[in-house]
Amino acid sequence: MDPGDPAGDPAAGERCRTGQDPLLLLQALQTLWSTRERQQLREEAWRGFAALDDPLAGLLDMLESCRGRRREGPSLEAWISHQLQCWLQAQPRPSPAQHSLRLKQLQARAVRVLTESPTSLVAPLASIFQLQDADRSCLLVHVHRLHHEGRFREAVMLGTTLKLQPELDVEKMSIPLLLQDKVALVERYVAGFPDLQRRLLALMDSWCQPGFDIKDVARQYPEVTSLSLEKLSPKVLSRQVLRLQERYGVAPALCPNAAIQRRLAALRHLCHKRFVEKSLSQENWTDHVQGLVGQSLWLQEQLSQLLVSHGDTVTAAQCAMDLSLPEERLPAAVAVELRRLRLQGRATEADLRLEVKDMKDHYYQLPIPRENIHLLASWEDLTRHEGALLQCHQVVGVDLEWTPVFVAGGRPRPSLLQVAVEGHVFLLDVLALSQPPTGQGAQAFSRLVAQLLSDPSITKLGYGMVGDLQKLGTSCPALAHVEKQILGGMDLLLVHRQMRVANMPAPGVDRARELRGLSLLVQQVLGTALDKTQQLSNLDRRPLCEEQLLYAAADAYCLLEVHQALCREPARFHLSEELAGSRRPRHRERPGARKPPGLQKASAPAAPRQVPVAVAVAEGAAPQVPARAFRVVCDNMLQGLARSLRCLGVDARMLGNGEDHRRAAEVARQEGRIILTSGQPFHKLRAQVGAGRCLSVDCSLKAQQQAKTVLKHFNVRVTHADIFSRCQACNCDQYLKVSRDMMKQLMWLSGHQEGPRSSGDEATQSQEVQEPGPAPDAASEGCTYDRPCHWLQTADLRAETPDMLANGTRLQLAGVPVGVLRTPGLRYFYCCTRCGKVFWDGSHLGRVATHFRDVLESAPSPCEPSPAPSPASSPF
Repeated sequence: MDPGDPAGDPAAGERCRTGQDPLLLLQALQTLWSTRERQQLREEAWRGFAALDDPLAGLLDMLESCRGRRREGPSLEAWISHQLQCWLQAQPRPSPAQHSLRLKQLQARAVRVLTESPTSLVAPLASIFQLQDADRSCLLVHVHRLHHEGRFREAVMLGTTLKLQPELDVEKMSIPLLLQDKVALVERYVAGFPDLQRRLLALMDSWCQPGFDIKDVARQYPEVTSLSLEKLSPKVLSRQVLRLQERYGVAPALCPNAAIQRRLAALRHLCHKRFVEKSLSQENWTDHVQGLVGQSLWLQEQLSQLLVSHGDTVTAAQCAMDLSLPEERLPAAVAVELRRLRLQGRATEADLRLEVKDMKDHYYQLPIPRENIHLLASWEDLTRHEGALLQCHQVVGVDLEWTPVFVAGGRPRPSLLQVAVEGHVFLLDVLALSQPPTGQGAQAFSRLVAQLLSDPSITKLGYGMVGDLQKLGTSCPALAHVEKQILGGMDLLLVHRQMRVANMPAPGVDRARELRGLSLLVQQVLGTALDKTQQLSNLDRRPLCEEQLLYAAADAYCLLEVHQALCREPARFHLSEELAGSRRPRHRERPGARKPPGLQKASAPAAPRQVPVAVAVAEGAAPQVPARAFRVVCDNMLQGLARSLRCLGVDARMLGNGEDHRRAAEVARQEGRIILTSGQPFHKLRAQVGAGRCLSVDCSLKAQQQAKTVLKHFNVRVTHADIFSRCQACNCDQYLKVSRDMMKQLMWLSGHQEGPRSSGDEATQSQEVQEPGPAPDAASEGCTYDRPCHWLQTADLRAETPDMLANGTRLQLAGVPVGVLRTPGLRYFYCCTRCGKVFWDGSHLGRVATHFRDVLESAPSPCEPSPAPSPASSPF
């Protein structure tokens, strides 16, 4: 045995424990490092730190003795630095004055060590020696040297860790990384510095300028010119600028070039719609294009080229005349044709009207007179027609219209809400009624819409109604999440998916293959398609033209006629009597129409069970609710029930032990949740939210039995894919997937259990590329349990704290037993992004599936993936 080895020399070991020499401690740790005994290594390190007279100076002694060594993978020096950081955090706080003085004495030395050390030491050294307060001149020199050597990523990471950004040139630091498509790293570099964010946006916007060639910039950085520059094209770069502009809250005026590129992309899309798909009328196309081009000479030139590429010179000249494009901006052939058209003149307006009328005769015609279409644009209009809109036990068609947005990043805002009742259509002007948000009109509008949607006696028909109402909620804050509170709704989109209809082309027009959505349903049921010419028109312009009013009214009223036809002849469309609708209300027939026998036998049904979801359901059955769309708030005596429901994918909030029961009513109203309570609070809470929104649960039952009762009461559909799709601890539904090798490394760097090791029969897995195989329990059942979530990457972790996510969540690595890491076949883990709890595939999933087999919809097929991980520990 070597007498100089502290592991074999008792005297040397004693010296390292009494703090006589930090280098002896280093030698002892090096010996244990080679044996991979991490637990013993950590204990020895902490004993050594406690024995050192000055642990901070001792660390610098050890790092200086290792100077110049380069190792692949994790280094002992980085591990020691991180362990000392953890050890210092566990010690009593020293006197501020004394500690500050000692730090000042060691900071210069620590800076010298840092400049000669690998990047893995930057974070712990910066934290231990508070280098953000050290002399910055040496640090800045080091950053500039790294940048000059082409180590751009290291330079930016060092500047970010030490908060040196205000003293560095943001353009100089950012350009090489942007050329390498490392936008995320640049975003972290400017985070928290609004001035730098604006300068970064100005730089990226300058690259979107018409005629700019990014290759001119790339030539200045030969180290990165081999990389593809496709992601820095004006089209792609303008999207990045828009995203950052919204994220940083920067005025659009700062990014004019990106806005020009987005408008050019919109022009290309509009030309495709007009000349290739032919789904946009000339009038609507001209209206949108004029708004995009404006007075921009460059866009006028680009539009001229697009017109020539999409059609002949005659078509290009006609469009140029409609748009009043300058003749000098047009190609020569188009300019000649434009002059000829001006002399000759276009087709007369009378001819055009006859052509349009002839085409409209082939489409669905409104069966009500024009005077029965009412435009409501004020609270007085709403008050006048409120009785007709809210009449009990009627059927209404509900639709929403908005002006399409062709510019990338734009968000359409609702323009009209159409409500059709028998014989009348009401067009609610959302733009007029929702402004100002606190005005009398906005309040009356929100109140009326909420009453209409929440009244279970009124059958609401829609086609993709939930999506429409979500858009309405974004425009009217008072109606946010209103789609989750609708009662008595029937979505004809779901009925349409169940129909099996033979090919029935519309009479006189061979467009059956081009129809889709509601227009296709109307054609299949009523024999004529909807005229969608005005669908892409500018519905934000006031006053609305006659064609727009008729189009909006037809879109809503056709829902009533389709529903009536389906109820009358369900067998014709291969629908069962029950699937024809959730209810079979009595309709008033058109004048002169014979009442069908089937409708004479229909009777008014009982009010449906009140569930906050809009779906088409069988007659007499409660609407079925997907587990992940079911939202509840559990009183504090039902916390076990909340965890059981989360286990099955239900969005379940629960009150804390000290919270008042009335808090449940506030949460239910604000977030559209069902209240689950028990005992005396039930009556008080039900009075605050109404019947059907509050359920009393039997507290004598176990949590699992309570969960089954709730699911059956509200007809909640639970599938195997829902199991463990939410974290039972915090209700979050977002996970990060972690490979076993990375989990070992995280636990080792954080001082938990053993570190990563390599073996001949276990290949190193890339968490970014290689897809893991199934866990043993999943494989034994013939299924693969693989939740579709993002892989954990280095960018998701804080550099200075390896077990903490970038959002501040600390991973609960202490809850992972040692033996799990050695489980054969277990290749990955899941981490909750909100609370940091760690999960992995195991037998618990099978137990839960067995417990709830009578409420699960169906077992997965052998090849059907389930996205649910089993938890690290049982939540029950």
